[in-house]
Amino acid sequence: MNFLDLLRALFALAFTLGIIGLAAWAARRYAPQLLAKLSAERGERRMQVVETLVLDPARRLVLVRVDSEERLLLLGEGRELIEPRGDGQ
Repeated sequence: MNFLDLLRALFALAFTLGIIGLAAWAARRYAPQLLAKLSAERGERRMQVVETLVLDPARRLVLVRVDSEERLLLLGEGRELIEPRGDGQ
């Protein structure tokens, strides 16, 4: 194998790694938006996060609406406490 063949192989390797890196960057940049757009086109979502309140670094309150019912979740410390909130009021 002469020097020109070695140079060609190194260039091919760098080109291939560059294409893989470009594809990874594009997936990280555009895939979440594409997935959200595709899931929104399938129909209306049944579950929605209404509001989030951070209590401290280990705990947070999350108000979630499922269909017409709202639930208050206390998340953190390896457990969750759920309190029903009624029929959307």
